[in-house]
Amino acid sequence: MVTRQRGRPRSFDRLTALEQATMAFWEHGYETTSVSDLTRVMGISAPSLYAAFGDKKTLFEEVVEAYALSYGAYGGKAFAEEATARGAVGRMLREAAHHFTEPGHPRGCLMISAAINCSTPEVEEALRDRRNANLASFEDRIRRDVESGGLPAGTDPRALARFSGAVLQGMSQQARDGATAEELAAVAEAAMRAWPEAVD
Repeated sequence: MVTRQRGRPRSFDRLTALEQATMAFWEHGYETTSVSDLTRVMGISAPSLYAAFGDKKTLFEEVVEAYALSYGAYGGKAFAEEATARGAVGRMLREAAHHFTEPGHPRGCLMISAAINCSTPEVEEALRDRRNANLASFEDRIRRDVESGGLPAGTDPRALARFSGAVLQGMSQQARDGATAEELAAVAEAAMRAWPEAVD
């Protein structure tokens, strides 16, 4: 027996609407992007937004997941493909200089800037947890290189991971303040000169 789906089909493309929501949150942050802002940029009614995505917080969670797999995927790719922590972090920072200033989307990193001045603890905590997970992965990779002899024995994996994360977060803010790709690439190179020399 075939049952027909009740209700009218959605009159919008869900992926396009999600992309438009991503741009709004990325540009204005979570707190200052209202539901009316979202319905306007997504071209849908509030009931359609709630039916398709849930509330604003649930929509933002989906935006963050989609961002991590698209615009923000370069960092994970660098760590997956590079043989050393130095290679992975260097590539991540150099590619961030490009991605943070690329035309066609807001500047900087959504996961770094979207929770600024956020008064919703769950949203702030979720983004902080993601950033801290990234730092933990940096630290783990650096520690493995120290243990294998690829980095000097006196290297502090936690401090070096936090330094690298601080550079990345600073580059995001400077991109939002108008820094060019070339200026941020120079920051990336300076940061890598501060790393301990690889052990031959």
